[in-house]
Amino acid sequence: MPSPSEAKRILEAALLAAQEPLGVIDLKRLFEGELNVDTLRNLLAEIAEEWKGRAVELVSLSSGWRFQTRAELQPYLERLFPEKPPRYSRAVMETLAIIAYRQPVTRGDIEDVRGVVVSAQIIQTLENRGWIDVVGHRETPGRPALYATTRKFLDDLGLRSLEELPPLEEIAKTLALEPTPTTPADVSSDETEAGARQPEAATGTNG
Repeated sequence: MPSPSEAKRILEAALLAAQEPLGVIDLKRLFEGELNVDTLRNLLAEIAEEWKGRAVELVSLSSGWRFQTRAELQPYLERLFPEKPPRYSRAVMETLAIIAYRQPVTRGDIEDVRGVVVSAQIIQTLENRGWIDVVGHRETPGRPALYATTRKFLDDLGLRSLEELPPLEEIAKTLALEPTPTTPADVSSDETEAGARQPEAATGTNG
């Protein structure tokens, strides 16, 4: 069994090399059952404490733990890596907010709140981004799809659960400034939503 200091070094190496957040169960595999979940959580908490005040921090998110650059240093990094963040239309952000705060919801529910048709392109944009998914179907005529946000949505916001959701304005700011490396094509801000309301379609698969 590795010593606590050696175990922390192994955890740091795995987390620094990972492309996605790693859960405790994933990290447990590093030690072939020699360390239990509670011990791993304690070690992760110690690592997070040891990295406090440094340029990179260890954070606990919805889908696991990851190292990330501190938010206050992002403006400096943008000078070196001037990536243009995706620009989402107001319609996309409003739709995302309704799903986030009222989930699970159907396309019809979203249209009732917004008062306009929700285009298939808006839903597809959010699905392609990995922020929403179909989690079931409502038992009404047509069995419309029920949408909810994903763990990736929480990860991109730096949150562990929906209970930590900030005000809508903060969500829009965070998602605009901190895109993940791969993004779908931007949805332009002059997107129009005209025409009569379309029937709901039970698209997608059960999540």
